Amino acid sequence: MNPKIATAAEAAACCAGRRSVFTNGCFDLLHAGHVRYLTAARALGDLLVVGLNSDASVGRIKGPRRPITPQEQRAEVLAALACVDRVVIFDEDDPLRLIQTIRPHILVKGADWAEADIVGADFVRAHGGRVETIVLVPGVSTSAIIQTILERHRH
Repeated sequence: MNPKIATAAEAAACCAGRRSVFTNGCFDLLHAGHVRYLTAARALGDLLVVGLNSDASVGRIKGPRRPITPQEQRAEVLAALACVDRVVIFDEDDPLRLIQTIRPHILVKGADWAEADIVGADFVRAHGGRVETIVLVPGVSTSAIIQTILERHRH
């Protein structure tokens, strides 16, 4: 197994003494928008931990036809990126417990999130950290990719 794919406790230990950045998501059908987002997130600190929604969590959030790619493969692809230092799979619908365990210095989400809606923002700020949002690549998303595939194969 890839050593970059870790438990919450392992990721927390790895973050000790380093300026840690945390983000989370489904990362189904990894695309250029994901890579740009993760690269920008990593540039904010010394180490990037990605919380990856489990298959069960993605199904509850995105619907019964998702994810397309199983969690082990999504984790492996994320871990292969140079900008990602640790990947932690979590089963909850939100990453609050994971954020509380890892205690990142910087919490990152896409700019499509209102800061008041970012899970864990209050916790990170209460512990001296900050919250950053990153502008997403317009028109690039897993949902858009799926839609394109469906449209092209309908005919």
